[in-house]
Amino acid sequence: MIDFSSDIDNCLYVLHKGGIILYPTDTIWGLGCDATNAEAVEKIIALKQRPQNKSFVVLVTSERDILQYTAAPDLSVFDYLQRVIKPTTVIYEHALGLAENILAQDGSVAIRICNEEFCRHLIKRFRKPIVSTSANVSGQHPPSLFSEISDEILRGVDYVVKYRQNDIAPSQPSSIITWKNGKAEIIRP
Repeated sequence: MIDFSSDIDNCLYVLHKGGIILYPTDTIWGLGCDATNAEAVEKIIALKQRPQNKSFVVLVTSERDILQYTAAPDLSVFDYLQRVIKPTTVIYEHALGLAENILAQDGSVAIRICNEEFCRHLIKRFRKPIVSTSANVSGQHPPSLFSEISDEILRGVDYVVKYRQNDIAPSQPSSIITWKNGKAEIIRP
């Protein structure tokens, strides 16, 4: 097992202080913060130069987390998620206990159960969901490798995770679905 405990400790320090981290996820490199802290989310909005009305993806580690942060999701979505191979973000109606500025205008939230080892450790130790948005200025192409992340983003965060910076396999964003009447409606394949 690779030792990323120093990165985890540094991330936890920054997250607890309401800062922004740049970290590897189960998909692409992401900008992250405490998903329950609206001021921290504002810092990401400013760094990305992102429109205020655009929602964010939130990473959690389990179905139980989804039940805690959404009202009455259709539980059959969990069977679907067990079968998919590609990381899949689901838009759930009726978010609970999350920062208002990460939600869509209709009160829904995009959540992904993250199975990547570093993220799982980080989220479990933090004990709250973490925002995950691509590490780029809004409108620019999301980086598929750490080396593609702009200096503007690197300078704008409070901590840059060292783990996986040298990965050379390009990564891709997650699939995004909504779950309606017991089946997936694909928004992004």
